[in-house]
Amino acid sequence: MLLNRSIHLEDEQGRLSALHRYEVLDTAPESEFDNIIHLVTSIFKVPMAAITLIDGTRQWFKATEGLSVTETPRSIAFCDRTIRSGDVLAVEDARRDHRFSGSEFVTGDVGLQCYLGAPLTTPDGYNIGSICVIGTEPRRFSLADHELLKSFARLVVSQMELRLIAKLDSLTGVLSRRGFEEAVLESFTLFQKEGTPAWMAIVDLDRFKLINDTHGHPVGDKVLRNVALAAAQSLRRTDVIGRLGGEEFGILLRGAQIADAWSIAERIRTAIETIQFDDHSELSVTASIGLASCKPDYSHPEIWYSIADGALYKAKLRGRNQTVSRG
Repeated sequence: MLLNRSIHLEDEQGRLSALHRYEVLDTAPESEFDNIIHLVTSIFKVPMAAITLIDGTRQWFKATEGLSVTETPRSIAFCDRTIRSGDVLAVEDARRDHRFSGSEFVTGDVGLQCYLGAPLTTPDGYNIGSICVIGTEPRRFSLADHELLKSFARLVVSQMELRLIAKLDSLTGVLSRRGFEEAVLESFTLFQKEGTPAWMAIVDLDRFKLINDTHGHPVGDKVLRNVALAAAQSLRRTDVIGRLGGEEFGILLRGAQIADAWSIAERIRTAIETIQFDDHSELSVTASIGLASCKPDYSHPEIWYSIADGALYKAKLRGRNQTVSRG
């Protein structure tokens, strides 16, 4: 079967960017994906199935049935072969297939003898992982089996797209409050486990109600979109921005030291202050920013948020249009 020419099989950097865009690696189990795998095992009548994502050096399992592993090296993953082939990969008797006969999945406890995998292809043409079924006896897979598994692969990608949309704010295009809170939780957990530093900035527009009252809500919406864009352009590639509600935004500075955090916060504040509105030349916008680092004695991300919010409150009391840090 000819490969789909729109699939980018040689662009590994682009493929990794497409994978990371979904922000699904190392996330908790989700019923939407678990239900798909349960249905797949039932329909194909196999003891094992999985949704896998292929990172730079590992295969990570988003959902499994009949398998106890959570990840494996990419180098031994059947699913890595699947994403490189660009089409469904069928292994009907792994013991007689020279590509796989020596695999620990075949010779070890898993006892894999047959495998069918379909790549998870993003709308922009990158194979980021696979949905696969695994059996412990040789099996001949029909063309109908191939097409059915490809349909489930499309369903998984659609679910990932829906998951991503749910994380985005429809007005500004930055993360929604839910998406931002998930990113904060991930950074909080990483800090607790490995000590990776992180800072949170709460950005609140000054006297935004007056803008809405004076110019109307359509202008207010334009202000919010421009502020989100200006703030996003002031961030590093590893940073995250989300809209927390109304005129309030959250910024997550991952891996930042105190000097970096302060510099980025001030860069954001200045960028907002210098926004120009061509059709409303009299309009100006400023923001107050509360900045706080993650601390070892915080038992929950909400404490971190409350510290940053307290710093924001001080910035408002001190006259607005400034950054206050509680490091």
